[in-house]
Amino acid sequence: MVLAADRLTTSLALGHLHHATHLWGPFGLALTFNSGFAFSLFSGRASIVTVLLCVGVVVLTVVVARARTMVQAVGGGLVLGGAVGNLSERIFSGHNGQVPDFITLSHWPTFNVADACVTVGVIVVAASLVFGRNPTTENA
Repeated sequence: MVLAADRLTTSLALGHLHHATHLWGPFGLALTFNSGFAFSLFSGRASIVTVLLCVGVVVLTVVVARARTMVQAVGGGLVLGGAVGNLSERIFSGHNGQVPDFITLSHWPTFNVADACVTVGVIVVAASLVFGRNPTTENA
């Protein structure tokens, strides 16, 4: 679902977003391209970023498959789906390894749906690890 939502929104942004648009409050739309990781880390090194993302997707697939709770599986799925969305954009989009970003917030770098899913997924997994109950100690 994450991959489908990312592809749909990115296609709409590429096809229809020709100038920056303010939506509401801090939210807006403006099409940019990012060759790096989050917050434009390693910008200009799209090949290295793509290789690292390929390795990351393989590792994430194994980790998500071993999730112990539904919450961790959902959070991990959001992270994995976002990573696959950005990776597929880098490999298949024809933007020379750059990922289109189009969601803007005041005082925050521009991002896309895949980036948002990665962020939310990490928060969900972290919260489940910090606040979740440990099933092995509950039965003791």
